[in-house]
Amino acid sequence: MDYIVKGFYDAFRIIIHFNKDFTDVVARSLLVSLTATLLAALIAVPLFILIGGVKLAGEGVISRILNSFMSLPSVTVGLLVLLFLSRRGPLGGLGLLFSVKAMIIAQLIYIFPLLSAMTYETAKTSGRGIKKLGQALGAGRLRIVFLTFRELKDVFFIYVITAFSKAISEVGAVMMVGGNIKGKTAVMTTTISMYNSMGEYELAIALGIILVLISCVINWIAYSLKEKGLKYGG
Repeated sequence: MDYIVKGFYDAFRIIIHFNKDFTDVVARSLLVSLTATLLAALIAVPLFILIGGVKLAGEGVISRILNSFMSLPSVTVGLLVLLFLSRRGPLGGLGLLFSVKAMIIAQLIYIFPLLSAMTYETAKTSGRGIKKLGQALGAGRLRIVFLTFRELKDVFFIYVITAFSKAISEVGAVMMVGGNIKGKTAVMTTTISMYNSMGEYELAIALGIILVLISCVINWIAYSLKEKGLKYGG
């Protein structure tokens, strides 16, 4: 029991004194996950607002495919990215493996189906009414996408912070393509895993506390938006 108390005591000291290893890992984690989430949102949200606004014969199939990819294991994503970025892979010449850029790519691919599926379902249920109104006013496709986003922006924001929450807590893909190199590619989840295996719990606990705080803030924001009468899926 004493080592647990000491571990938390030392962890809070690390947080309060802004230990360099601690702040570097937290900053890198935020950089990777925020960048991946922003890029995924910029692609998935407008694209699937556009697709979801059109009545298609295979809508059920599209929904099933997107929802199936939502459960894709992160280690599988990491493996695919690793194969493409490895020296013998088709993108090996870019030299991206074991870098922050590779980790961003892996997380982007990992959360893209989540954003796509949720946006698509909302565009089908709530976006088509907005599309009809836009068409009645003479708006073009891009204008309709903008109008849909504007009217449902709080719902889409919930989806984006949900994707960010999934990205920052992910460990398998970033471990495989980043390598958890200290001072270069180590992020919170991979560092926690490494220090736990080493039996050095202070930094692991400190990072765990930050992850919990981030999770609490994300859930607080999402709950605050839903309190206004918003619901996932429109």
